[in-house]
Amino acid sequence: MKLKLLMERFRELDPRVRLRFGIGCALVLAVTLLYSLANDQVRRLEKRRAGNEAAVAELLVLQQRYREARTASQKITNRLAAVRPDDSPARIIEEIGIKGKGLQISPLKAEEWGAFLEDAAEVRMDGLTLNETINLLYRIEQGSRPVTIRKVLLKSRFDDPARLDLTLTMALQKTAATK
Repeated sequence: MKLKLLMERFRELDPRVRLRFGIGCALVLAVTLLYSLANDQVRRLEKRRAGNEAAVAELLVLQQRYREARTASQKITNRLAAVRPDDSPARIIEEIGIKGKGLQISPLKAEEWGAFLEDAAEVRMDGLTLNETINLLYRIEQGSRPVTIRKVLLKSRFDDPARLDLTLTMALQKTAATK
C-alpha cells in the first residue's frame, strides 16, 4: 500500500526532479557497490598480508638456523684446515704436555669415511690428578684440530685414590688429501 502511494507521488513529480532523484539513487547504488568491492579487496589484502607475515616469521627462523649451521660448518672447516699431514693423536697428546706418571699410546686402525680419514689411537695415562684429567680432555676437545673422543675410562688408583688412571680412545679427522 505504501509502495503504491510512493509510486504515485513519484509520477506526480516534475520530470527533472524525477531524473535527478533517479541519478541520485544510481549514484548511491554505485558508491555502495564501489565500497563493497573496496572492502572485499581490503579483506583479501589483509589475508595476504597475514600469510606473508607468517612466511616471513618462518623464514627468519630458518635464516637463524642457517646462520648457526654455517657457523658450525665454518668452525669444522677451519679445524680441518688446521690439520697438517704429519698430525696424529700421539702428537696432539704430546703437544698438550700432560703426561702423568706413565703414557702409552697405541694406534688403532684408521677408518675412511668418504672424503675423510679418521686416525684413531688408544691413549693410556697413569697417575693423573683430577685437574690434569679435566684439562687434558678440555684441551683435546677445544683444540684447533678436529678430534673426537670416542671412549673414556677413568679409574682411581688403589695406592693413591687422589690419582686417576685414564684410558681414552680418540680419533683425529683428516681430509683424504691430508693423508
